[in-house]
Amino acid sequence: MAILERHDTNRVAHLRLNTPEKLNALSDAMLAALQDQLDQLRGDRDVRAVILSGAGKAFCAGHDLKEMQAGRQAPDGGAAYFADLFTRCARVMQSIRTLPQPVIAMPHGIATAAGCQLVATCDMAVAATGTRFGVNGVNIGLFCSTPMVALSRNIPRKQAFEMLTTGQFIDDTRAQELGLINRSVPEDELMAETQALAELVAGKLGAAVAIGKEAFYNQVEMPVDEAYAYTGEVMVQNMLLRDTEEGINAFLEKRSPDWAD
Repeated sequence: MAILERHDTNRVAHLRLNTPEKLNALSDAMLAALQDQLDQLRGDRDVRAVILSGAGKAFCAGHDLKEMQAGRQAPDGGAAYFADLFTRCARVMQSIRTLPQPVIAMPHGIATAAGCQLVATCDMAVAATGTRFGVNGVNIGLFCSTPMVALSRNIPRKQAFEMLTTGQFIDDTRAQELGLINRSVPEDELMAETQALAELVAGKLGAAVAIGKEAFYNQVEMPVDEAYAYTGEVMVQNMLLRDTEEGINAFLEKRSPDWAD
């Protein structure tokens, strides 16, 4: 049984964390499997959107604490293992951000610590009603410093800091209010709702979406004047695409575009 399952439907790749007995923890093997799939997706022109979900009763409970404790047995107390672990995890998160295709998280049950980080890292998220989100490491003496990077870029600072320092969960309603997820739906509607969103995105010009995704994350961290200068250059790049010319002509002529991509 694969620890990370993949199947593709209508140009949408589904990645499902598949270690339900461990609440889909981000073990060394799971991180490696995710990185491998993300690397493959980067060059897959047939896939236009990605859905990330979890098997069983939870989306993802974060890092595998048993593996982390085992790492302490090294002569250096685990320093080298921990440094490597968090580097590998950061690479997975950054690979999601730089992937040309939008990635939609589909959490249910719980998304805690690095599992909450996964949700915050994805470009969009549709959650099952009743899903709980937390960065709970502080409860066991481990501040969620790396999950904080994505979380603090998704929700207001004071609310992020409260979650990080109290270790308390928020529910799906609060997660939507804060901007951690796009919306929540009953669990029996979750797949259909998320697939519909993914297919809507997948139906757009892939090159334009890829250009836009990269520009979105680059500009949001720039001063306004630099952001306008940069995105103006991006618009020029986009306008020069053959398929963009065709899209505009099709709109003006009131017909469907004949995109080559």
